[in-house]
Amino acid sequence: MLDDSKYMIKRRVIVIGGGAAGLMAAGQAAEAGASTLLLEKMKRPGRKLCITGKGRCNITNIADVTNFIAHFGKTGSFLRQAFSRFSNTDLMDFLKELGLELVTERGGRVFPASGKASDVLTVLLQWLERCGVQIKHSSIVDKLLISDGRVTGVVSRGREFLCDSVILATGGASYPATGSTGDGYRLSISAGHSIVPIRPALVPLETSGDIAGKMEGLNLRNINVRMLVNGKKRKEAFGEVVFTEFGVTGPAILTLSGEAVDAIRNGHKIVFSIDLKPALDEKKLDARLLRDFASRGKEQINSLLRGLLPREMVSVCLNLTEIPPERIANSISAKERRCLRTWLKDFRLEVTKPRPLSEAIVTAGGIDTREVDPRTMESRRTKGLFIAGELLDVHADTGGYNLQAAFATGWIAGRSAAHEK
Repeated sequence: MLDDSKYMIKRRVIVIGGGAAGLMAAGQAAEAGASTLLLEKMKRPGRKLCITGKGRCNITNIADVTNFIAHFGKTGSFLRQAFSRFSNTDLMDFLKELGLELVTERGGRVFPASGKASDVLTVLLQWLERCGVQIKHSSIVDKLLISDGRVTGVVSRGREFLCDSVILATGGASYPATGSTGDGYRLSISAGHSIVPIRPALVPLETSGDIAGKMEGLNLRNINVRMLVNGKKRKEAFGEVVFTEFGVTGPAILTLSGEAVDAIRNGHKIVFSIDLKPALDEKKLDARLLRDFASRGKEQINSLLRGLLPREMVSVCLNLTEIPPERIANSISAKERRCLRTWLKDFRLEVTKPRPLSEAIVTAGGIDTREVDPRTMESRRTKGLFIAGELLDVHADTGGYNLQAAFATGWIAGRSAAHEK
């Protein structure tokens, strides 16, 4: 039997959850002089951190604070304090001091120079060890101990762990295999908090019919996607689109997915209008088609279009424009050319629903930010309880914004919890 005696002494701070927010919170609490215990339900911490950014870990973004907050939508103002006290520059400097080399890529996205998310986790764990943080693995927290409106400890696997402060950093409900199974919502409700309904954000989307499935695996870059809600343009995104058996994904789609999910929940019709030739306006695209038809006029249209489209899209294009694939290019009528031109600039897919929450990168919804002090991340419902990371009702689109929020709220929570009396 394992000897848990070293864990049973009273701690100043207990952190629940070993993701980005929890690791930062634990280290900051310890650096501020508090004896700190991190309880992680999995056999090792940071599993979700290691799969972010397709395993490369998009740590943050170099955007300014105003731009950063704008990416979080309605609840972004809650993070102003966190980002002003622990900014993207502060995070980058912090990681560099730990020995992690960084690179900035397109769109201001910051990654470890090695391209390995595991390197981010390694330097953080080494830092926690130097700070004296004790980590107890395979420790599911059953409940919070609360007395007279104040947290006094936690119960894990039937054992009590006493402390002065608890930091909840258990993550949301996306990627449950990494340990994010929504435990924090249950614990926060027991402490008097209300939960804004959780739902998937940064999630692949299903589309009607079998059009996307016919192009499964196709990856398009530098594509513009407009999201139409009940026929009116709501938002657009530029970048990568990936077709799947069930619909679409990729950075451009994920950027739009949060608003798409909310619109679908409210009963609205969502259509993606995809511009496959964003570098060409209608006039230039028409001139390009005329040149191709003139120079390659004796070819069949299905052959000629391979100079304009990936092979997987040609049959889909001809089917939707109702142009026979064997038609000779110089016999294409002006009406058919206009139809083809319109399709290339306005290829439409109707969105039917999001993929399950378990496939989402981020969870939308969570603990109502009005119930948390943004200056300290302390609960306004239970004294000595602090909340950080994805548990909070804040989420952004892709680009490193969500991880910055996790690290920044963890930084504030750790420092505040260490000084809690």
